[in-house]
Amino acid sequence: MPLSVSPLAPKSFPPMPEIAGVRFATAAAGIKYQNRTDVLLVVFDPGTNVAGVLTSSKCPSAAVDWCRTHLPGGVARALVVNSGNANAFTGLRGKTSVEKTAALAAAAVGCAPSEVLLSSTGVIGEPLDADKFEGVLADCASRLLAGPWLDAARAIMTTDTYPKLATAALAMDGAPISVVGIAKGSGMIAPDMATMLSYVFTDMPVAAPVLKSVLADKVRTSFNAMTVDSDTSTSDTLLLFATGAAAKAGVAPLASVDDPRYPAFAAAVGKVLLDLALQVVRDGEGATKFVTVTVTGAVSDDSAMRVARAIANSPLVKTAIAGEDANWGRVVMAVGKAGEPADRDLLAIRFGDVLVAEKGERVPGYSEEAASAVMKSDEIALAADLGLGAGTAIVYTCDLTHGYIDINGSYRS
Repeated sequence: MPLSVSPLAPKSFPPMPEIAGVRFATAAAGIKYQNRTDVLLVVFDPGTNVAGVLTSSKCPSAAVDWCRTHLPGGVARALVVNSGNANAFTGLRGKTSVEKTAALAAAAVGCAPSEVLLSSTGVIGEPLDADKFEGVLADCASRLLAGPWLDAARAIMTTDTYPKLATAALAMDGAPISVVGIAKGSGMIAPDMATMLSYVFTDMPVAAPVLKSVLADKVRTSFNAMTVDSDTSTSDTLLLFATGAAAKAGVAPLASVDDPRYPAFAAAVGKVLLDLALQVVRDGEGATKFVTVTVTGAVSDDSAMRVARAIANSPLVKTAIAGEDANWGRVVMAVGKAGEPADRDLLAIRFGDVLVAEKGERVPGYSEEAASAVMKSDEIALAADLGLGAGTAIVYTCDLTHGYIDINGSYRS
């Protein structure tokens, strides 16, 4: 039964430009879901470079292992993504499945299997029958188009209630450059070096090592700064593809992070990554409120990030938000348990613009009415200042409702 669209969903989707050198098609292979697309094949022109970041889970999917083996080559000709089955914890059968899938895609596209990247998302522990792709990938390869991106985003959804898309534009050497991204994610979201599944495409000519630097630069403040439920997926994959097609318009290759054009390009990619990350949080399973947690005054940025995550991942904080309860004591608890330097008597906490606690106690003149009014909004800002240093961090999260239990209590049935 389809899930109701999240109340935090975007009201509309942005116009998504075509990316020269990228074509794709989707198909319904019946991997788990009936009467909906569940396979995406993306084909890249020769010369496309790629970089990626993958889950740090010690139980990665077979597709993650495949990408980890072949990403160092920095070259991509095809991407295959399936939803409905994660092909994780599937042993030798999982390895055999990715090898066959890559071979089928390579034959359909006309490239080497090592130039095919793979991703799978869905149920863990169920073998993925690669025969499901027999004929499907060849059919996809026969009807490739440069759009619409909405179709690609829909094909990779699992418990998502809406597709996620983002784009950015910039000018390089007098020519227009486009960046387009799609993502999926709703639950099992607490990325560590990547996100659930996300793919970003650009026509900018960029060397693979530079693409890798861009991801390292921008992932920390986007995908790694979000959490829905504190659980890191076995399948987290973020891939960034650069076709280089803009070179035909006279754009010189971006071959070094020392290139003066690097900051502008990295910023455009970062904009897309953050947009996608926030859409994932807004689609958190059962979510009714979008929450921004800001920590300042920590001894370092890393320390601030760990404190912010402790707040954002706390079931007590998240359920209080769901119940619109201005229980700032839950935030005090989360700061104290984070294992980071903190001083009760220096801590200050705000709900929105309302200062609720500082100097080790509730503020004089505290207004429960004012604090509760903040909690009724569907977008809430929580802030904790530790008063110890200059470290800062922002983490994006959502509330925890019974809807999360309903979705995950019946996920396999």
